Amino acid sequence: MTTDAGPPRPVTRIQREKQEVILEAALDVFSQFGFRGSTIDQIAEAAGMSKPNLLYYFKSKEDIHAPLLERILDIWLDPLREMNDDGDPLAEIRSYIRRKLEMSRDFPRESRLFANEMLRGAPGFYEILHTDLKDLVDEKARLIKGWMAEGRLAVTDPYHLIFSIWATTQHYADFDIQVRAVLGPDRGGEGRFDDAARFLDQLFLSGLSPKKKA
Repeated sequence: MTTDAGPPRPVTRIQREKQEVILEAALDVFSQFGFRGSTIDQIAEAAGMSKPNLLYYFKSKEDIHAPLLERILDIWLDPLREMNDDGDPLAEIRSYIRRKLEMSRDFPRESRLFANEMLRGAPGFYEILHTDLKDLVDEKARLIKGWMAEGRLAVTDPYHLIFSIWATTQHYADFDIQVRAVLGPDRGGEGRFDDAARFLDQLFLSGLSPKKKA
Protein backbone atom coordinates (compact mmCIF):
# COMPACT_ATOMS: atom_id res chain seq x y z
CA MET A 1 0.00 0.00 0.00
CA THR A 2 1.38 3.42 -0.95
CA THR A 3 0.55 6.77 0.53
CA ASP A 4 0.57 10.15 -1.13
CA ALA A 5 3.06 12.33 0.69
CA GLY A 6 1.56 15.43 -0.91
CA PRO A 7 3.43 18.53 -2.10
CA PRO A 8 6.68 19.50 -0.34
CA ARG A 9 6.31 21.92 2.54
CA PRO A 10 7.27 25.51 1.75
CA VAL A 11 10.61 26.70 3.08
CA THR A 12 10.18 28.86 6.17
CA ARG A 13 11.85 32.21 6.73
CA ILE A 14 14.17 30.71 9.34
CA GLN A 15 15.15 27.90 6.96
CA ARG A 16 15.93 30.42 4.20
CA GLU A 17 18.06 32.45 6.62
CA LYS A 18 19.98 29.33 7.69
CA GLN A 19 20.52 28.34 4.06
CA GLU A 20 21.89 31.81 3.29
CA VAL A 21 24.30 31.59 6.24
CA ILE A 22 25.54 28.25 4.92
CA LEU A 23 25.88 29.51 1.34
CA GLU A 24 27.79 32.58 2.51
CA ALA A 25 30.17 30.40 4.54
CA ALA A 26 30.53 27.97 1.64
CA LEU A 27 31.46 30.81 -0.71
CA ASP A 28 34.37 31.65 1.60
CA VAL A 29 35.49 28.03 1.80
CA PHE A 30 35.05 27.10 -1.89
CA SER A 31 36.75 30.29 -3.12
CA GLN A 32 39.72 29.57 -0.87
CA PHE A 33 40.14 25.80 -1.23
CA GLY A 34 38.24 24.93 -4.42
CA PHE A 35 35.52 22.30 -4.62
CA ARG A 36 37.78 19.28 -4.17
CA GLY A 37 39.74 20.81 -1.31
CA SER A 38 36.66 21.87 0.65
CA THR A 39 34.78 19.74 3.16
CA ILE A 40 31.40 19.84 4.84
CA ASP A 41 33.21 20.16 8.18
CA GLN A 42 34.99 23.32 7.00
CA ILE A 43 31.74 24.84 5.76
CA ALA A 44 29.92 23.97 8.99
CA GLU A 45 32.70 25.54 11.05
CA ALA A 46 32.66 28.70 8.91
CA ALA A 47 28.86 28.85 9.27
CA GLY A 48 29.09 28.45 13.05
CA MET A 49 26.98 25.32 13.21
CA SER A 50 27.39 21.60 13.67
CA LYS A 51 27.82 19.26 10.73
CA PRO A 52 24.51 17.41 11.45
CA ASN A 53 22.72 20.76 11.59
CA LEU A 54 24.19 21.81 8.23
CA LEU A 55 23.23 18.49 6.66
CA TYR A 56 19.63 19.13 7.69
CA TYR A 57 19.57 22.01 5.19
CA PHE A 58 21.87 20.63 2.50
CA LYS A 59 22.38 16.90 2.02
CA SER A 60 25.83 17.09 0.43
CA LYS A 61 28.67 19.37 -0.64
CA GLU A 62 27.31 19.20 -4.20
CA ASP A 63 23.92 20.51 -3.02
CA ILE A 64 25.66 23.58 -1.57
CA HIS A 65 27.94 24.11 -4.55
CA ALA A 66 25.23 24.00 -7.25
CA PRO A 67 23.14 27.02 -6.15
CA LEU A 68 26.32 29.05 -5.65
CA LEU A 69 27.36 28.34 -9.24
CA GLU A 70 23.92 29.35 -10.54
CA ARG A 71 24.12 32.68 -8.73
CA ILE A 72 27.67 33.34 -9.82
CA LEU A 73 27.02 32.72 -13.49
CA ASP A 74 24.08 35.11 -13.43
CA ILE A 75 26.22 37.80 -11.76
CA TRP A 76 29.09 37.09 -14.14
CA LEU A 77 26.93 37.50 -17.28
CA ASP A 78 25.09 40.66 -16.20
CA PRO A 79 27.76 43.17 -17.34
CA LEU A 80 27.81 41.70 -20.86
CA ARG A 81 24.01 41.65 -21.04
CA GLU A 82 24.02 45.40 -20.37
CA MET A 83 26.00 46.21 -23.52
CA ASN A 84 23.52 48.42 -25.40
CA ASP A 85 22.92 48.02 -29.14
CA ASP A 86 21.96 51.69 -29.45
CA GLY A 87 24.88 53.10 -27.50
CA ASP A 88 28.12 54.63 -28.71
CA PRO A 89 30.50 51.69 -29.34
CA LEU A 90 33.54 53.09 -27.49
CA ALA A 91 31.37 54.20 -24.57
CA GLU A 92 29.73 50.76 -24.40
CA ILE A 93 33.11 48.97 -24.39
CA ARG A 94 34.37 51.36 -21.72
CA SER A 95 31.28 50.76 -19.58
CA TYR A 96 31.69 47.01 -19.96
CA ILE A 97 35.31 47.20 -18.79
CA ARG A 98 34.28 49.32 -15.80
CA ARG A 99 31.48 46.94 -14.82
CA LYS A 100 33.84 43.96 -15.01
CA LEU A 101 36.39 45.77 -12.82
CA GLU A 102 33.66 46.64 -10.34
CA MET A 103 32.80 42.95 -10.18
CA SER A 104 36.43 42.10 -9.42
CA ARG A 105 36.37 44.69 -6.65
CA ASP A 106 32.98 43.80 -5.19
CA PHE A 107 32.76 40.03 -5.85
CA PRO A 108 36.31 38.64 -5.53
CA ARG A 109 35.19 35.38 -3.90
CA GLU A 110 32.66 34.72 -6.66
CA SER A 111 35.30 35.39 -9.31
CA ARG A 112 37.77 32.99 -7.69
CA LEU A 113 35.09 30.31 -7.34
CA PHE A 114 34.24 30.72 -11.03
CA ALA A 115 37.93 30.44 -11.95
CA ASN A 116 38.31 27.32 -9.81
CA GLU A 117 35.34 25.76 -11.56
CA MET A 118 36.90 26.46 -14.96
CA LEU A 119 40.21 24.94 -13.85
CA ARG A 120 38.54 21.69 -12.83
CA GLY A 121 36.83 21.30 -16.20
CA ALA A 122 33.62 23.19 -15.38
CA PRO A 123 31.44 20.14 -14.58
CA GLY A 124 28.91 22.41 -12.90
CA PHE A 125 28.85 24.84 -15.81
CA TYR A 126 29.42 22.60 -18.83
CA GLU A 127 25.89 22.72 -20.27
CA ILE A 128 25.43 26.44 -19.58
CA LEU A 129 28.80 27.34 -21.13
CA HIS A 130 27.69 25.71 -24.38
CA THR A 131 24.23 27.30 -24.37
CA ASP A 132 23.50 30.45 -22.33
CA LEU A 133 27.06 31.77 -22.26
CA LYS A 134 27.85 30.96 -25.87
CA ASP A 135 24.54 32.42 -27.09
CA LEU A 136 25.16 35.67 -25.21
CA VAL A 137 28.76 36.01 -26.41
CA ASP A 138 27.67 35.21 -29.98
CA GLU A 139 25.02 37.94 -29.75
CA LYS A 140 27.46 40.58 -28.46
CA ALA A 141 30.18 39.50 -30.91
CA ARG A 142 27.69 40.12 -33.75
CA LEU A 143 26.92 43.55 -32.27
CA ILE A 144 30.62 44.47 -32.04
CA LYS A 145 31.27 43.13 -35.53
CA GLY A 146 28.42 45.29 -36.81
CA TRP A 147 29.97 48.38 -35.21
CA MET A 148 33.25 47.49 -36.92
CA ALA A 149 31.53 47.06 -40.28
CA GLU A 150 30.00 50.53 -39.86
CA GLY A 151 33.47 52.00 -39.25
CA ARG A 152 32.65 52.88 -35.64
CA LEU A 153 35.33 50.59 -34.20
CA ALA A 154 38.69 49.43 -35.53
CA VAL A 155 38.37 45.98 -37.07
CA THR A 156 39.53 43.13 -34.86
CA ASP A 157 38.28 39.74 -33.62
CA PRO A 158 35.27 40.43 -31.35
CA TYR A 159 35.56 37.12 -29.52
CA HIS A 160 39.19 37.65 -28.57
CA LEU A 161 38.36 41.21 -27.61
CA ILE A 162 35.81 39.88 -25.10
CA PHE A 163 38.26 37.22 -23.88
CA SER A 164 40.91 39.90 -23.35
CA ILE A 165 38.53 42.04 -21.31
CA TRP A 166 37.68 39.01 -19.17
CA ALA A 167 41.34 38.20 -18.62
CA THR A 168 42.50 41.71 -17.75
CA THR A 169 39.61 42.65 -15.48
CA GLN A 170 39.24 39.36 -13.61
CA HIS A 171 42.98 39.34 -12.90
CA TYR A 172 42.32 41.95 -10.20
CA ALA A 173 40.12 39.49 -8.31
CA ASP A 174 41.76 36.14 -9.01
CA PHE A 175 45.32 37.41 -8.45
CA ASP A 176 44.55 40.16 -5.95
CA ILE A 177 47.27 39.09 -3.51
CA GLN A 178 49.87 39.27 -6.28
CA VAL A 179 48.58 42.66 -7.51
CA ARG A 180 48.72 44.21 -4.03
CA ALA A 181 52.14 42.71 -3.29
CA VAL A 182 53.67 44.08 -6.49
CA LEU A 183 52.06 47.51 -6.21
CA GLY A 184 53.10 47.81 -2.58
CA PRO A 185 51.40 49.69 0.26
CA ASP A 186 51.43 53.05 -1.53
CA ARG A 187 49.50 51.87 -4.59
CA GLY A 188 47.90 48.60 -3.45
CA GLY A 189 44.84 50.12 -1.76
CA GLU A 190 41.38 50.71 -3.19
CA GLY A 191 42.86 53.18 -5.68
CA ARG A 192 44.36 50.27 -7.61
CA PHE A 193 40.98 49.73 -9.29
CA ASP A 194 40.86 53.35 -10.47
CA ASP A 195 44.41 53.02 -11.78
CA ALA A 196 43.46 49.77 -13.54
CA ALA A 197 40.39 51.39 -15.10
CA ARG A 198 42.44 54.27 -16.52
CA PHE A 199 45.06 51.91 -17.92
CA LEU A 200 42.51 49.53 -19.48
CA ASP A 201 40.66 52.48 -21.04
CA GLN A 202 43.92 53.51 -22.68
CA LEU A 203 44.79 49.96 -23.69
CA PHE A 204 41.47 49.00 -25.24
CA LEU A 205 39.93 52.26 -26.39
CA SER A 206 43.00 53.58 -28.16
CA GLY A 207 43.28 50.30 -30.03
CA LEU A 208 39.57 50.22 -30.88
CA SER A 209 39.22 53.83 -32.03
CA PRO A 210 38.57 53.84 -35.78
CA LYS A 211 41.52 55.07 -37.76
CA LYS A 212 40.93 58.40 -39.46
CA LYS A 213 41.32 58.40 -43.22
CA ALA A 214 44.13 60.54 -44.57
